[in-house]
Amino acid sequence: MVGLKPSEVPPTTAVKFLGAGTAACFADLLTFPLDTAKVRLQIQGENQAARSAQYRGVLGTILTMVRTEGPRSPYKGLVAGLQRQMSFASVRIGLYDSVKQFYTPKGSDHCSITTRILAGCTTGAMAVTCAQPTDVVKIRFQASVHAGPGSNRKYSGTMDAYRTIAREEGVRGLWKGTLPNITRNAIINCAEMVTYDIIKEKLLNYHLLTDNFPCHFVSAFGAGFCATVVASPVDVVKTRYMNSPPGQYRSPFDCMLKMVTQEGPTAFYKGFTPSFLRLGAWNVVMFVTYEQLKRALMKVQMLRESPF
Repeated sequence: MVGLKPSEVPPTTAVKFLGAGTAACFADLLTFPLDTAKVRLQIQGENQAARSAQYRGVLGTILTMVRTEGPRSPYKGLVAGLQRQMSFASVRIGLYDSVKQFYTPKGSDHCSITTRILAGCTTGAMAVTCAQPTDVVKIRFQASVHAGPGSNRKYSGTMDAYRTIAREEGVRGLWKGTLPNITRNAIINCAEMVTYDIIKEKLLNYHLLTDNFPCHFVSAFGAGFCATVVASPVDVVKTRYMNSPPGQYRSPFDCMLKMVTQEGPTAFYKGFTPSFLRLGAWNVVMFVTYEQLKRALMKVQMLRESPF
């Protein structure tokens, strides 16, 4: 590594792991209200408590929440959301390159699309197994309607939510919706990571852009759009099933069938606009931050290893 710049030194797995989790938390801080608006729009028509507050559009949903529940309501579940990103994004994004190399045949200089998709599915599924309880708690907070000081709060805080769900629904309640979540995140991870990987690779190979902010921005925006289009149906089913009280749905498949029969196929794309705004913005912030963090962390590591 002597004589190399930080941007030229391949980042270690530890740097990628830490950088991915930190960048994802930063992206969540900036885009969390959009995610909450998406959840509210997805459960509209299902949640009895939320029927009194009809949400219209992304901005309308956020404004309605602020007016009826207070200015902090768009950030309900933020603590669980940050816990989720540190345990989730670190695995699905930070380990993607390592898993991709593991699946690449020895001696091969080229990584096929199949290998990238397989790596995306693997890290996506691994991440869900680690972070599922945090996702359940995050969605419960985001979906809960708190109409003011006189209304009851089901959970007094994040840790209380973990304890209450485990006590009332059993430990399995914290892992509710694992199957649709694995499906959703395998799809999203493939769409995000593979699309970002390919777009960035083509931009660099054809010398359209250099490895800097414009390249990362374009690649991340394309990744966010692809992820939203392919994952919205699974995302809506996952959100409704994880937020449902015991007995409302027998399984994720039962949830899907009831959505189709009661609300029609367009129900699968409820909350599409905030989903795209959130995923598009989230991907841009996360990937741009991630690339810069990798370089910064490698620079620190090189300075520590330098004899001078």
